[in-house]
Amino acid sequence: MENTRIVNGRRIASDRIAELGEKEIFVFGSNIQGAHGGGAAWFAHRQFGAEWGVGEGLTGRTYALPTMEGKAALKKAVEHFTDCARLHPELTFLVTAVGCGIAGYSPADVAPLFRTAAELENVYLPQAFVDAMG
Repeated sequence: MENTRIVNGRRIASDRIAELGEKEIFVFGSNIQGAHGGGAAWFAHRQFGAEWGVGEGLTGRTYALPTMEGKAALKKAVEHFTDCARLHPELTFLVTAVGCGIAGYSPADVAPLFRTAAELENVYLPQAFVDAMG
């Protein structure tokens, strides 16, 4: 199954990522404590090596984005993520609908935070974020 596609020039990550291709990174919502107990965080820990206790950044074949600490903190975390993606053009970052599960945000709340990241050729966003950005 393909994890990415390009539609009208927009890079879109699959809504269902069960395995990763070479150099693909699973980007998921976490909490700053790195307690990956539910949702995509649990899956990232179990399937792709997200380390327990690491709430932000690259670990295993994942990138943890803390989403439970408020929108200002999430905005700063997305900026850190964007910097990381820019520094690692050899990797492909598959962003899940971070913040739209347990954290309780809507795609319209979170998607605008990814506008700069969306310009990078190695970042793929979920369809819901692409739709919310218009």
